[in-house]
Amino acid sequence: MSDIRVLKQVLKQHRTIAVVGLSADWFRPSYFAAKYMQAHGYRIVPVNPKYSSILDETCYASLADIPFPVDIVDVFRKPADTPLIAQQAVDIGAKVLWLQLGLVNLDAERIAAQAGLTVIMDRCVKIEHARLFGGLGWFGVNTGVISAQRQTPPQ
Repeated sequence: MSDIRVLKQVLKQHRTIAVVGLSADWFRPSYFAAKYMQAHGYRIVPVNPKYSSILDETCYASLADIPFPVDIVDVFRKPADTPLIAQQAVDIGAKVLWLQLGLVNLDAERIAAQAGLTVIMDRCVKIEHARLFGGLGWFGVNTGVISAQRQTPPQ
């Protein structure tokens, strides 16, 4: 489990995110998260062999095909795929392996951590950025329903 200090450091320090499994469909979580991060100043690098571009960025078939440095490898693939992706992240010199919500794989974690990468699992990059840097109002998430103020029950 990553603490808040680590999450803040990762999101402040690293600005280029390769999104493995990014979909071109606007309604998919990968697209929503990538669009949010792009709108907040991050360079998004789509990795999906099905497409030539997503979010007006060139799409690459694999991490190895990206011709420039990548800071974060953000993964939207099934857990069984993540050890290979972790090794590819190591091979390209990424600094962070980020497995999205619902993704936990101890082999992937071991591969990345042994190579010195920061590993974040079972967390959404968009949710964490919004939580830590005040973006919960983006796309209407800040409904005012959740509050730190204790409400008095109606009499």
